[in-house]
Amino acid sequence: MSDPLASLPLSAFRVFEAAARLRSFTRAAAELGMTQAAVSWQVKALERRLGQTLFRRLPREVSPTAAGERLARAATEAMTVLRGAVADLSETASGVLAITTIQTLAGQWLAPRLGRFQLSHPEIALRLDTWPGLRDLVRENLDVAIRSGAGQWEGMEAVWMMPSVYTPLCAPAFLLNHNIREPGDLLNAPRIGEPEWWGRWFDLAGVESTLEEESDLVFTADVQVYEMASAMSGQGVAMGSPIFFQREIGAGLLVQPFDIVAHNTSGHYVVYPEERRRSPKITLFRDWLLAEAQADPMVRKLGVRGQPAAPS
Repeated sequence: MSDPLASLPLSAFRVFEAAARLRSFTRAAAELGMTQAAVSWQVKALERRLGQTLFRRLPREVSPTAAGERLARAATEAMTVLRGAVADLSETASGVLAITTIQTLAGQWLAPRLGRFQLSHPEIALRLDTWPGLRDLVRENLDVAIRSGAGQWEGMEAVWMMPSVYTPLCAPAFLLNHNIREPGDLLNAPRIGEPEWWGRWFDLAGVESTLEEESDLVFTADVQVYEMASAMSGQGVAMGSPIFFQREIGAGLLVQPFDIVAHNTSGHYVVYPEERRRSPKITLFRDWLLAEAQADPMVRKLGVRGQPAAPS
């Protein structure tokens, strides 16, 4: 049986895919560096070969027909895979690796470890972006993200890295000054952070509380660093991640009054575009990052996939 694609040039599919995606022969021509007439000719030639009308020609744009929509979906998937494969073949394990994540994770956990990666891979320069919102990796020219969530982002491959956890943390003197002996004592102490987090933790601790019991100090956006700074200065007890603040705990600047740790259903994931899963520099960084997380004693202690570790 002959291959139905054998007589169809790849260039025609490339032009068709751009026109269908952009809904315009003119915009497709600009993207591909061609004339509008050349795009129109390629599309007409493809329609003749297939014996199908692929576009409805409208005054200011084109709209795929039912047959065009079906072919457009397949063409877009094929071109995405092809572009990724070409990028993988042409890309070496060198250049700039652009990473994006939230401020707390970047400053408290990732940044202190990046030096080890640089020593092992001096051919890769790192660029670290911190932003509380969700970055578009493809459009914003970013290679890897460390995101908090359920691990499902369209067009992205996500690999679980560590749990998302939180527990009350405060300065050592704060415990004595406010006579904190039991979880319920925190109801009468100055609290820092989101009331929702406090409500969940109190429920886990078996303490009756209501979300109407507002915290004394709440920061907006990703500001666990600022909350912990307030806690270390004795202003209150803050809800934070013992994974991210284990250096401060080890140095005696913060203490964790109780062993009760709340686990979010979400976790922290290494995320990158699906079509770039074979990129050498992304693969190197992903594998290194997962090894660093697995070697972290606090991550091992607090479990995997949003569930506490089994008692040893």
